Amino acid sequence: MGDFPKIISVDDHVIEPPNVWQDRLPAKCKDIGPRSVRAPMGEMTFVGGKFSYAPGTDGPQCDWWHYEDKQIPTTRLSAAVGFDRDDVKITAITYDEMRKGCWDPKARLEDMDVNWTEAQMCFPSFPRFCGQTFLEAKDRDLALLCVKAYNDWMVDEWCGDSNGRLIPLIIVPLWDATLAAEEIRRNADRGVRATCFSEIPPYLGLPSIHSGEWDPFFAACAETGVVVNMHIGSSSKMPSTSADAPPAVGSTLTFGNAMSSMVDFLMSGVLVKFPDLTLAYSEGQIGWIPYILERADKVWEENRGWNGVHGVIPEPPSTYYYRQIYGCFFDDEHGLTPSALEKCGPDNVMFETDYPHSDSTWPYSREVGQKLMGHLDDETVRKLVRGNAIRMLQLPFEP
Repeated sequence: MGDFPKIISVDDHVIEPPNVWQDRLPAKCKDIGPRSVRAPMGEMTFVGGKFSYAPGTDGPQCDWWHYEDKQIPTTRLSAAVGFDRDDVKITAITYDEMRKGCWDPKARLEDMDVNWTEAQMCFPSFPRFCGQTFLEAKDRDLALLCVKAYNDWMVDEWCGDSNGRLIPLIIVPLWDATLAAEEIRRNADRGVRATCFSEIPPYLGLPSIHSGEWDPFFAACAETGVVVNMHIGSSSKMPSTSADAPPAVGSTLTFGNAMSSMVDFLMSGVLVKFPDLTLAYSEGQIGWIPYILERADKVWEENRGWNGVHGVIPEPPSTYYYRQIYGCFFDDEHGLTPSALEKCGPDNVMFETDYPHSDSTWPYSREVGQKLMGHLDDETVRKLVRGNAIRMLQLPFEP
């Protein structure tokens, strides 16, 4: 392997600073809109794939987000970089305790330099991975203002002075596909090429991708070249086996929703109807992709008499994966073996650093990448580490 390419990471996260909504909402909305409040953390658990928490009157200090009647804690799992692995626990954290790069764009660029990272794209934290927090709100007019405020902050403040190194990733009003399409076009007009979406919308009480209800949104994304990015957990339901399963079960199975979602899209006809639509699966790893493509193609062919997609999917489902879908990895030895990578498609997978989450490889992403990809030729490494991301997101960097 030659010199390891500068990383362009397609999955990182931002902890929104307290001013995001308070600076942008109308005065009459500020007391009910998102605001940061420091208070003691009571009890918090993560069992069976679900967080449970309750504010207390004592215990460690926590910076809580208050919004309508919600109180949502900021946790060390979301801001884990800089802590020893043994200290990354399900516990409260304040802005003072986390690395400044979690929420400050200038400090983030400095942390990227330490990590051999040229550019990165960040998913939201308080809104959750596709804006579910605003979907659950009672006041939809206020929620729409909050979505737009987040996107304005993302474009103008988080990414604005980074010289393109921080890549804007927006959210949309999930409760209305037409409004979502309008928000896609509003932001595409100012250069945004990425949006969040739920991997399995019915888990959020929304229409499935088979329903046709999302067509205005998909059409807007296809027409503007905006990539639909689906992070694990963007359906607010992490894979697990039982209500009392330890967190290790869900953490091992995190790829499950991405796998289910990819099959859903391959069998839906959405990618046939919108051949210019691009999807990306974030933080789901890639080792499972070869089997799913093999199985989907066999079901399409051998069960054609009863599989329900005869006439809807004219070509083997894997055709649409190679044409329109990307997978992402941060540490996947099996997925990068020559046989697995050939089936994943070296043009269809991308590297990520997951800053500042507990799975992040910061500040050793370069070393991790060299170890994972040391057996690959330079051209393939360059594709995985930066070239595919540049092509997918139409970035102004040299491949």
